[in-house]
Amino acid sequence: MSVLNGKVAVVTGASRGLGREMAVALAQAGARVALVGRDVAKLDETAKACGDGAMIFPCNVIEEEEVTKLEERVSEHLGKVSILVNNAGVNLRKPVTEFSMDEWRWVMDTNLTSAFLCVRAFVPHMKGTGYGRVLNLTSIMSHVSLPGRCAYSASKTGLLGFTKALAMELAPEKITVVGISPGPFATEMNTALMNDPQANAMFLQKIPLGQWGKPEDIGSLAVYLCSDAAEFITGTDIVIDGGWLAN
Repeated sequence: MSVLNGKVAVVTGASRGLGREMAVALAQAGARVALVGRDVAKLDETAKACGDGAMIFPCNVIEEEEVTKLEERVSEHLGKVSILVNNAGVNLRKPVTEFSMDEWRWVMDTNLTSAFLCVRAFVPHMKGTGYGRVLNLTSIMSHVSLPGRCAYSASKTGLLGFTKALAMELAPEKITVVGISPGPFATEMNTALMNDPQANAMFLQKIPLGQWGKPEDIGSLAVYLCSDAAEFITGTDIVIDGGWLAN
C-alpha cells in the first residue's frame, strides 16, 4: 500500500514501542520516514524493519538546539516534512510528593515541550502546501488517571490541550492535528506492569476486551489519519483502549 506517496514523515521516539510501529507502518504506506530518538542501535533496528524508506536521526527532542539541528538535517536529506508524529514520551510512576524538580521537568519536557519544539520546527514545512498532518500521542491518562501518575497525566492532558488549540490555529492551512490516546499496550514502557501478576490482573480487569493492545494497531491508525480519507478529522482525540474509558 502506498497511500502516502513518498511524503516525508518525522516520528519521534521511533526506537521502540508505539513509535517503532507507527514508523514501520508509515514506511510501508509509502512515506519516507525520519526516525528520531536517542538510542542509535534501536533506531537502526527500526530502520531495518522500515526498509529503504527510512533514515535515522539521533536527537534529544527536549533540547531546543538539537531540534533546530534535526530540522536542518531532515531538510537536507529528505526534503520538506508533511507528517509529524510526536510520540516521544516517558512515565515515572511514584507519589507526587516524592518527585524531585528535575524528575518533574523531565516528564513535562519529554511528553509536552518536545511536541512544541518539533511543531515549531516542522510545521513551517507544511504551510502553503494544502496538506499536513500532526499526530500527538496523548494517552487515556489525559482523560482519566491512577495513583502515581500525577506528572504523566499532567503532561498528557497538557498535550491534549495543545492538540486542540494547534488544530484551530492550523485549520486554515489544511493541516490537521489529532491526538491518539492509547490505553494499555504491550510495550516496553509497560513491561514491569505486565510482569507483575497483581498489576497485570488489575489492568486486564479494566479492559473490556480482556487483553493488552497490540502495538501494530497504532500503526494502522496512524496511516489512516495521515491519508486523504481522514482529511476532515482534526482537533480531536482518538481513543484506542480496548474499551477502558467505556467502563
